[in-house]
Amino acid sequence: MAGPIERKVGWATAAAYVASSGLIGVLAGVQGNARVLEPLPDSISPLVLALVPGLLTFAAGWRTRHTPRPDLEGEE
Repeated sequence: MAGPIERKVGWATAAAYVASSGLIGVLAGVQGNARVLEPLPDSISPLVLALVPGLLTFAAGWRTRHTPRPDLEGEE
């Protein structure tokens, strides 16, 4: 029987979804009006947009604590 989904995996997945769909969509939509990435050269802007979801996913997984696994206690 499978155990519960570890919190790290859940939060990292949620961060990846929000960052890739929400943040990139907002930046792309705002880009026409506010020019959020205007200070960056045109060749760097796509790299920044590609790195943001990965960095947010990593940060969410890093900051979240592990899910306790009582079924594995004492096994070493």
